[in-house]
Amino acid sequence: MLSARSRDRPGSRGGADSTRPTWLGGLVGGAAERWAELQSGRGIPPEILARAEHDPWHHDATYFVPPEVPADTPSRAAGLALLHTPGSVLDVGCGGGDAAFALVERAIRVTGVDRQQDMLDVFTATARSRGVAFRTVLGPWPDAAEQAGPADVVVSHHVLHNVVDLPPFLLALTAAARRGVVVEMLGQHPMAWLDPLWERFHGLHRPPPATTDDAVAVLGELGIEPTVTWWERRSPPRQDPVWVTRRLCLPSDRVPEVDAALDELVRPRVAATVAWHP
Repeated sequence: MLSARSRDRPGSRGGADSTRPTWLGGLVGGAAERWAELQSGRGIPPEILARAEHDPWHHDATYFVPPEVPADTPSRAAGLALLHTPGSVLDVGCGGGDAAFALVERAIRVTGVDRQQDMLDVFTATARSRGVAFRTVLGPWPDAAEQAGPADVVVSHHVLHNVVDLPPFLLALTAAARRGVVVEMLGQHPMAWLDPLWERFHGLHRPPPATTDDAVAVLGELGIEPTVTWWERRSPPRQDPVWVTRRLCLPSDRVPEVDAALDELVRPRVAATVAWHP
């Protein structure tokens, strides 16, 4: 049986590139080390990756177009509360800008940071179609932090589970925010629900996934005490079996098998809004 530990790590829409913590001394403690270890274990062994027909880490930008009417979630409520007077919003690992555009009723300007240009193209098209002042920055976080500059509110939705070296990522979010930071994430790694399929199709045993509690523990080591709000998302649609097949590094002729296997799995719904002040 294969193990994913110490293998190629996942990519990231907005995350850092290192596979081990780079912060030395008291800034990296047991919680940060645990996070890095768990995240590194989500990688794909090179012998499996070499057989992939498509890049399993690439996010299709067409799936990230923000809805016209944003979902009424605790994350949106937290962002709007910080924008009690209108202000600027910085969306880190923005994808198409779902987090930022959910706040446009009180945002005077939105900035999107992402490492995929096609995601920023969606962000740009949405801002222009809705008449929102905007700018975009191409690059990983926190490398792009200086170019992005500060904002009144910093949001980062469903990005932390793509990051291995978490302390510099979190500290850069905090440094960029004048009023506060709002992070949204699932209770555990968003791809952990596919772990049974990795074992079924590749004999690959995944280690336990990093959780929201693990991220909060890292924040605690950095002297940050966030407010955590737990909630349930609406039931997600059935995942596209073609996408899952690519994610599993399987050839396209295995789509029917993957499609049948998906009937046995349940996608997670428990999410958390993690918010703090700088």
